[in-house]
Amino acid sequence: MSAVDSLIRLHRWQLDERRRELADLEALAEKLRQDGVRLVEEKNAEQAIAAASPEASTAYAGYARRFIERRVKLEQSLASVEERIALARDMLAESYQEVKRYEIAANNRAMQQRKRLERAQQATLDEVGIENFRRKKKS
Repeated sequence: MSAVDSLIRLHRWQLDERRRELADLEALAEKLRQDGVRLVEEKNAEQAIAAASPEASTAYAGYARRFIERRVKLEQSLASVEERIALARDMLAESYQEVKRYEIAANNRAMQQRKRLERAQQATLDEVGIENFRRKKKS
C-alpha cells in the first residue's frame, strides 16, 4: 500500500466521520423542531383549559412565562445547531475535495505507470518484430 493509498484511506475515514457528525446534527435539529411543534400544541391545550375554567386561568400566567422561556431557549438551541450544521457542511465539502484530490493523484499515478508498462511492452514487441524481420531477410 503506497503513501497515497494510506492518505486516501485516512481522508475517506475523516469524510465518513464528518458525514456522521452532520447526520447527527441534522437529527438534533429535527428533534428540536418537533419539540417546538409539541410546545405550541401544549400551549394551545393550556389556553383551552384556561379558557374553560376560571381556576385554571389564574395559573395560566405562570405557565405563559415558562412557555416563553422554553420557546426562547428552544429557538436559541435550534439557531445554534443550524450554525453548527452550516459549519459541518463546509467541513464535509472540504473533506470531500481533499479525498477527490488524493484519488485523482492516485489515478494519475496509476495511469502513468500503465503507460510506462505499455511502452516497455511495445518496445519489447517492436524488438521481437525487428529481430523476426532480420531473420526472414537473412534466409
